[in-house]
This record gives sequence, C-alpha cells and structure tokens, in this order.
Amino acid sequence: MTVTAPAAGSRRATVVPASVGRAGFGGTLRSEFTKIRSVRSTYWALFAMIVITIGISALLSWGRIQDYASQPANVQAHTALDIRSHATQFSMFGLILGQLVIAVLGALTITSEYSTGMIRTSLTVMPRRGTVYAAKAVVFTLVALVAGLVTSFGSYFIGQAIFATQHLNSSIGQPGVLRAVVGGGFLAVCGLLSYGIGALLRSTAGAITASVGLLFVLFVLSGFLPSSWAVHVDKWIPFNAGGAIWENLSGTNMFSPWVGFGVFCAYAAIAVVAGGILFRTRDA
Repeated sequence: MTVTAPAAGSRRATVVPASVGRAGFGGTLRSEFTKIRSVRSTYWALFAMIVITIGISALLSWGRIQDYASQPANVQAHTALDIRSHATQFSMFGLILGQLVIAVLGALTITSEYSTGMIRTSLTVMPRRGTVYAAKAVVFTLVALVAGLVTSFGSYFIGQAIFATQHLNSSIGQPGVLRAVVGGGFLAVCGLLSYGIGALLRSTAGAITASVGLLFVLFVLSGFLPSSWAVHVDKWIPFNAGGAIWENLSGTNMFSPWVGFGVFCAYAAIAVVAGGILFRTRDA
C-alpha cells in the first residue's frame, strides 16, 4: 500500500465539532454559583452575619437571665412570666442586625460586576439578560436562605440553652415557636430586596444606603409619627412587616405574622421585578 505524503507547505485542518444546543438556564446557574462561591467577600459576609446574629442574640439572652437572677424573689415571678412569653424573640434578637449584613451581600451579588466591568463579559457569554438576572437571584436566594436558617436555628437553640439555666426556656413544639424560628430565614428576603435595589441603582454604595434606609431609617422615623397616623402606617413599614414572622409585635394595628411576611415579600418582589426590567433594557 502506498502512502502519499502531504504536499509541502500544506497543513492538516483540525475540525472542531459544532456545539449542540445553546447555553441555558442550568449552565447559567452553575456559572453564577461558581462566581458567588469564588468571591472571598461572600464567605466573610455570611460568617459575619452568623457571628453577629448569634452573638447578639446570646448576649441579650444572657443579660435577661442576669437581670432575673439579681432581682428580689417578689419581683422574679413577674419577670419570669415576661421572659417565658418572649423567650423565642429574645433568643433571635440579633436578626435585626443580621438584616444589614445580608443586605450588603445582596447588593454585592449584582453591583460588584458593574463596578469591575465583568457584567459585560457575563452578558457576552450569555446574551439573554433575563436568564442571567434570574440565575443570580436564584443562586443568591438559595445561599441566603440556607445561611438564614442556620443562623436562626443557631440563635434559637443557644438562647434557649441560656434560658434553660433558670428554667425559663421555650420549646420548639410550642405554638408559634417553629414558625418564628423558620421565619428567621426571612433574611433571604431582605437580601433579595437589596438585590433588586442594586439592579435599579447599579451602585454598591447606593444600593446599601437605600436598603438601610428602607429597613432601618424608615422604621426609626416612623416612631416620630403622631399616634393617629402610626396606627395606619406602622404595619406597612418594611421592618415591622418582615419582623412580624418572628416577633410578637405589640399593638393591635400590626399585621398577623404571615400577612406581614407576605407584605414584606411583596416589597422585595417589586424591587426584583423593577430591577429585572431595567437590567434587560439598559446598556451594561
């Protein structure tokens, strides 16, 4: 058999098989998960949220026990009743500041790519902007939900262990307790609210400032309202609406736990949808 050598100067062509199909939502999800877990700030933010939330909750629980132990016997009975009825809420008090940390991470999830210019690369690889935006939201929600539940359950059980030293603890099977502890995962909704605001503003500092304003400053300002106004306004404040799921809010003008949580989710949904619309229509 005769083998013919290729002519001088000729090159053997390498055939690259054509890719089958197109990039889809699953691939984008994997890409966004790789991004969020490869950034060091993600781990620091989640670590800070867990430590701050559990630490402050435990500190408040310990402080309440110390106050109880230092009181005379004739006062302790009244204090014990108050602690038992609010033991769950006391043990998760740190969630108030946990909102701030998760809001920072929610904003960074989308604004960090604008500040570095990586958003152009992301949209070049996956031109369908709605898919990119939805994948970022889903990945962040899953991460924030898991971290929020770990934080909430950790705060609860550590706090109850402290209250148990004086037999003032609650149990997970009591009415409303499991709902409150699971509701601590509402931190994910706080992060989604900040995520949507970040898509609207495309600025990390702006998104964090706006989120803090909605979650904290608005709540503080509502305290200066006349009582005739507050009875109608307080329940609509994002802080009060979201906190209804895990707090025993005083006053008959507040929403029930699940209704308040629904109102808070509606705020986050509005921000996410509005951010998604602008994300699809504006230039990167």
